[in-house]
Amino acid sequence: MQIKDFKVDQSLKELTEHRTVVLPIACYETTINQNINGYIPLHWHDEIQFVLIIKGEAIFQINEEKAVVREGEGIFINSGCLHMAEEKNLSGCVYICLNVSPHFVLSQELYTTYVNPYIQATNLSYLHLNSNELWEKNILDAIIKINQLIQQKSPYYEIDITVQLTFIWQNLIVNGFQLEYEQTEMLKNHRMKQMLNWIHLHYAEKIMLDDIAKAGQLSRSECCRYFKRMLKQTPLNYVTDFRIQKSLVLLLQPDSNVTDVAYQVGFNSTSYFIDKFRKSINMTPLAYKKYKNG
Repeated sequence: MQIKDFKVDQSLKELTEHRTVVLPIACYETTINQNINGYIPLHWHDEIQFVLIIKGEAIFQINEEKAVVREGEGIFINSGCLHMAEEKNLSGCVYICLNVSPHFVLSQELYTTYVNPYIQATNLSYLHLNSNELWEKNILDAIIKINQLIQQKSPYYEIDITVQLTFIWQNLIVNGFQLEYEQTEMLKNHRMKQMLNWIHLHYAEKIMLDDIAKAGQLSRSECCRYFKRMLKQTPLNYVTDFRIQKSLVLLLQPDSNVTDVAYQVGFNSTSYFIDKFRKSINMTPLAYKKYKNG
């Protein structure tokens, strides 16, 4: 079942419990443009994620990098990495999404040696998967099998899923990836999450650049460099976009009106909110409300 409006906490950590039946995994098909934002907004989670595109193509951003993933290809996104996705060229992109708790991939006895070093590595935020290499094809095939197992629920299917997960992880780690652990990269990631955390706690209030920089223990200029490098926009433009994201849900409430929503999400002018909303969503807030409510 696709999550169309998944919940995140103030640091953008996704709050959705990724669990299918008794297992700490979730596997479902996602149509990107059906998300309430029209794309999958920036978030992160402790689970590792495997994606297989079954229709169209998508642009994934993982931390500072972007990857175009086409039909038949996939992507591995590591634990704790900030990521977002949007469809490319209005392709109606659909993908299978498999989220797995790292502690469930292998037994506890093997976790320390074969899982933890990989989820801590700073040079393994993601891997683009296609069928050129056998180990990559094996992972993509296993994602399909897990999705089928969950849908069919044949006897002992949970055991079959654990077998497939072991197979996926074995194929990922046997390709000889050289792991690196850079403290500066870990610190960057931590500071970025701190700044996002602060914005998401205070978005309804007046926000100054100094406030955001202070949350990340950075200077104003360094704060701007972080946002430009990772999010390709200024900190205050990000605040505006986040406020508009928040307004989407509020506008769909039956008794909501545009002015109230504008002030609830931190805009101090209705006309400014309407202008920014139109530029972001390509329609006015009122038109969006009528369109979504039929």
